[in-house]
Amino acid sequence: MVEFPKIETKRLLLRELTLLDAKLVLRHFSDSEVTRYMDIEVCQDIREAEEIIQFHIDDAGCRYGIFDKTNNELVGTCGFHCWEKGQNSRAEIGFDLSSRYWGQGLMQEALEEVIRMGFDIMDLTYIEATVENENIRSQRLLNKMNFIKQVELKDNLDYYILMKQA
Repeated sequence: MVEFPKIETKRLLLRELTLLDAKLVLRHFSDSEVTRYMDIEVCQDIREAEEIIQFHIDDAGCRYGIFDKTNNELVGTCGFHCWEKGQNSRAEIGFDLSSRYWGQGLMQEALEEVIRMGFDIMDLTYIEATVENENIRSQRLLNKMNFIKQVELKDNLDYYILMKQA
């Protein structure tokens, strides 16, 4: 079993979410701007927040809470799911950010370190991302981070990959 390390960047602290974070997750995912392009509904109660956390605990991979170092506020989440180990190991990356923090470069700062961890610790060969066609912000971020958009749609979503550099 892989232990996922805590990650610190210039402005952020990242750590795996636990059920103790349910109130923070509820507040974060109760914002319709956060969930707009996600495959979940707006969070209505603590039980739903716990279910989100438990899903990621049970899934192969990890889900980090992204915390602002200045005030310890949960500003978003990111991490890997659907981790397939083996010769061509891969995982899908997912991420979301509170709308109050959009446009500040925080998600890029977080993902740079999470992606590095994915390649170095999880030994991924490549990382996948799926994005709704209307989610221009996420598409721009993935392009900026050198993900390559694939020609074919996957489940009616734009499909991106990032290969491990030799």
